[in-house]
Amino acid sequence: MKKIILFCICLLSVSIYSQHVDDQIITSDKNQELKINGLFLILGAIELDYQYLLNEESGIGVDVLFTYDDEAIDVNYYVSPYYRQYFGKKYASGFFVEAFGMLNSVDDYIFDSYYDEPTDSYYSNSGYEENVVDFALGIGTGVKLLTKRGFIVEIDAGIGRNLFKNDRDFTLIGKGGINLGYRF
Repeated sequence: MKKIILFCICLLSVSIYSQHVDDQIITSDKNQELKINGLFLILGAIELDYQYLLNEESGIGVDVLFTYDDEAIDVNYYVSPYYRQYFGKKYASGFFVEAFGMLNSVDDYIFDSYYDEPTDSYYSNSGYEENVVDFALGIGTGVKLLTKRGFIVEIDAGIGRNLFKNDRDFTLIGKGGINLGYRF
């Protein structure tokens, strides 16, 4: 019985200690970040990300992607402004969620077929329509790890829905990657 009481007291003291909250305001004079997506470099595209930190738990930024290898990625380019909310202990780092808009361009495969009653025949036409531009809204999530010297490793993923050309293959569009960068 004494062991159980001792165990409960130890458990209670650990939980009380873990509830300690420091009320000081976290500030940082470094509120800008520049990152490059290492995953897309391997896949044939360059994605650069600039972010301005509004406070210790939020930031705004823009992702810009251009492809140089048309075989690996169907997206030609995108420009994606976003707003992020952070839930980490360090200044603007840790787990985050984001809302984004995305102006994107894709090469879309088109397959069209129709039936001609007078000839009792089916006809089909297929091919690529290049540079189809659309705008998407979406959400994403990820995690940002930050060193004391300002080096950043970020892993993120998001999905959005194109708003206008809904008869295409690209009604859903994604973004994400493994970003490396620096906070200054």
